[in-house]
Amino acid sequence: MATRSLPILLLILLGLLVANLMFGAVSLPFKHIIEGFQVGNANYFTIHEYRFPRTILAMLVGAMMALAGALVQGVIRNPLASPDVLGVSHGAGLAAVFYMTFFPSADISWLPAVALIGSLIAALMLWWLCGQHSSTIKLAITGVALAALYASCIDFLMLVKPLEINNALLWLTGSLWGRGWNQLAMLLPWLLLIPCALWLAKPLNLIYLGDDSAISLGVKASTLRLVSLAIAVGLTASCVAICGPIGFLGLVAPHLTRKLVGGRHQLLLPSTMLVGAILLLLADLAARTIDPPIELPAGIMTAIIGAPYFLWLLFRTK
Repeated sequence: MATRSLPILLLILLGLLVANLMFGAVSLPFKHIIEGFQVGNANYFTIHEYRFPRTILAMLVGAMMALAGALVQGVIRNPLASPDVLGVSHGAGLAAVFYMTFFPSADISWLPAVALIGSLIAALMLWWLCGQHSSTIKLAITGVALAALYASCIDFLMLVKPLEINNALLWLTGSLWGRGWNQLAMLLPWLLLIPCALWLAKPLNLIYLGDDSAISLGVKASTLRLVSLAIAVGLTASCVAICGPIGFLGLVAPHLTRKLVGGRHQLLLPSTMLVGAILLLLADLAARTIDPPIELPAGIMTAIIGAPYFLWLLFRTK
């Protein structure tokens, strides 16, 4: 069953890729999709310049955020953990809101860089408070506390600067609206973290047995935890910097995948990437087609999916 899940997930992903190209404010038949990649065609802008880069970006962001969630759950050994626990998303949000509220006339193209810096500072703050040899419980609790602090600061900034909050609110909901080839190019260098994460699959299997068991089998638990969390921070920070914080994706995707393929990380990590890409493609497709031409942020759709699932998981887990 586990090995059969990969081709099924690939077929679903391919179907959603085609659906995202076909449907939107204006639906196009498949023939027009193929013709839309030709320069000079009437649908060239809609397909090549708008829907195609947005679809590829949704696939990559979904896969990267899901992979980050699987890494965090692996090293913390808790299926309820996610990159949000580290406070990285909230750190990026705080930096972005500060930039947009206090520098409203500044160039908006600098926003991804500002958000990225904020997320990295949040990660460094967590590392400074916890240290390299911190326990998973201390790491999780400190991350939750820092995330709450950053969220309070965001609310304070929006209260003291109420006239400049429209862009901030749109960004904080997590959206793929207006994203294109430029944002995709910014994300590409961070794809180098994916093979690094997949290389950690075998050690993650061992650390899931507990630090003592992992150490007896030759794995340096503290080093593996630091490297895994650093990769998860990089994956999350790059995605949040471009699309804003898309909630629950890093929590739901790994847990759903674990139900499909089990907990062996050699299969879990690549499958989680496929599930994450599928979930974000589905969320973005729904956001664009529920009430066209109005587009809902994809982050709202993932929250609608993820929040009830999280509550069910919370009550089910003892």
